[in-house]
Amino acid sequence: MKIYLQYATFLIIMASAIILGGCSQNNKQNSQDEQPQLSQNPNIIYILADDLGYGDLSCFGQNKFQTPHIDKIAESGIKFTNHYSGSTVCAPSRSTLMTGLHTGHTPIRGNKEWKPEGQWPMPADTYTLAEMLKGAGYMNGVFGKWGLGYPGSEGDPNRQGFDEFYGYNCQRIAHNYYPWHLWHNQEKIMLAANEGSAKERYAPDLIQEKVLDFIENNKDTTFFLFYAAVQPHAELAAPEEYMQKFRGKFLPEKSYEGVDSGENFKNGPYGSQPESHAAFAAMVAHLDNMVGEVIAKVKSLGIEKNTLIIFTSDNGPHKEGGADPDYFDSNGPLKGYKRDLYEGGIRVPMLAMWPDKIQPGTESAHISSFWDVLPTCAEITGSTPPENIDGISFLPALLNQHERQDKHDYLYWEFHERGGRLALRKDDWKLVQYNVNRQPVGDFELYNLSEDPSEQSDLAGTFPEKVTELSNLMAQARTESDIFKFKSKTYNAQKSKPGSSKK
Repeated sequence: MKIYLQYATFLIIMASAIILGGCSQNNKQNSQDEQPQLSQNPNIIYILADDLGYGDLSCFGQNKFQTPHIDKIAESGIKFTNHYSGSTVCAPSRSTLMTGLHTGHTPIRGNKEWKPEGQWPMPADTYTLAEMLKGAGYMNGVFGKWGLGYPGSEGDPNRQGFDEFYGYNCQRIAHNYYPWHLWHNQEKIMLAANEGSAKERYAPDLIQEKVLDFIENNKDTTFFLFYAAVQPHAELAAPEEYMQKFRGKFLPEKSYEGVDSGENFKNGPYGSQPESHAAFAAMVAHLDNMVGEVIAKVKSLGIEKNTLIIFTSDNGPHKEGGADPDYFDSNGPLKGYKRDLYEGGIRVPMLAMWPDKIQPGTESAHISSFWDVLPTCAEITGSTPPENIDGISFLPALLNQHERQDKHDYLYWEFHERGGRLALRKDDWKLVQYNVNRQPVGDFELYNLSEDPSEQSDLAGTFPEKVTELSNLMAQARTESDIFKFKSKTYNAQKSKPGSSKK
């Protein structure tokens, strides 16, 4: 009898194990089924606005005008509230995007002119996001503003992995919206309609045409589209049909007297604008419509489900050419503007949509940056990113899989104008130092962003041990550059290896 009981017990245990195992396997399978299945090579459209502030989109709180097409990306996808640009000005911000390296390591760390047209070039041996995607079989196009190497240089977009380029090579010339010429790859395209003082062809419209053509021409391939839009940067200018929509709605108006003739006309200085408020709203509305046309084009071609669209801005709002960011509350709750390393200068809106992959209407507080885009695209496409980069993939956050999302040890920025500026964020703590290139060197400022996102309460005197911790990280975060240097002998720039800012 005892033997029979033992045998019966054994059978019951085995049956239970089989049932439980089957349930476990089913649960595992169900869990796998719930995970988005990635296409190996989706199209990637990265739209970069120019000087659009954290508060300039209606989905981020703008209430003086609406941005319905850009907002649609948030409604159809995800909104990032802790995303940071690569820098607080144009060229270094784009350099971090292309290289996956922050401004303590990326080759272009500031806006540096190259006469007669262009900026200091990225070195020939720079490995870019476009080159990585080219190796994965992508057709790459960049449209809009480049700013990372004068025409024909080693930094020229055609020598940095892009198959097609159309727009402004030089960010100084991109200050003006009715230029005398644009570039199509290596060909200088003269715009006869804008000769002399004429203003007939609005450059963003010409660029938009080429963007839509690129999508159409590559609908049967796999493509990476870097749309480096120029609005609402610098000169305040919009087509009359857009001005009519906003004229008289933002009173009292602000008038700006710029350069409308002479030697430097259309070569950097901004043109006059008697209706600065209306012009700014018109430019953002024009940008919003362009984004809407891109989304519509992707849908009409039937490639929507295999296309990831990301929208963001290269830095905070500017105060040039008659711009009035305080009137529009362009930096939202944040302190600072373009050229600041306070949050208003570097925290930017970021939205992404990818049907059936990104859950609609989601929001993420994951702390991310421009130098994360390269490793994110590497994970999406199965590519191998370069070693020792500073970025980490935010693909898990995109897919609402936060449990497997890696986090930065810290983020770091340096800025070489206005006396030199540094900033470092570690978790909720932010350390800022201005005038690092002057004597006396500026004091450290410490903020707790979880309690004080507007950076109003400097806690450096209250938490000296935190200042010591973060300032040590700041000193270790960069390698010296032969071109972009800090002159101050007081600033302790220690050597570090790229990649030290991530886990």
